Amino acid sequence: VQLQASGGGLVHTGGSLKLSCAASITRFRFAHMGWYRQAPGKQREFVARMTAAGGRDYANSVRGRFSISRDNSNNMLFLQMNSLKPEDTAVYYCNLVPSRADYWGQGTQVTVSS
Repeated sequence: VQLQASGGGLVHTGGSLKLSCAASITRFRFAHMGWYRQAPGKQREFVARMTAAGGRDYANSVRGRFSISRDNSNNMLFLQMNSLKPEDTAVYYCNLVPSRADYWGQGTQVTVSS
């Protein structure tokens, strides 16, 4: 299984980025998927999840600014991030929900400058 996150970069406060995750998971359309992030010196934390049925849930810190979506035809997961803040700076990962330790990929770095 591979979960390859991409789309990170350097943006200014208030900017936007869209992250993508290519998932080589069989029966992807039946998987609950999520985005997680890890800031320097902090533990990895939940950001957003999308159930197989299309339900969405967000961490309080990103609700109203981030939007999770998926393309089951192409085994892709997305995270649209708007109104970015310096505290959003982290490495972002995609994984199942609940996450699996053996599914963590390299992640993609998001840096928000003030």
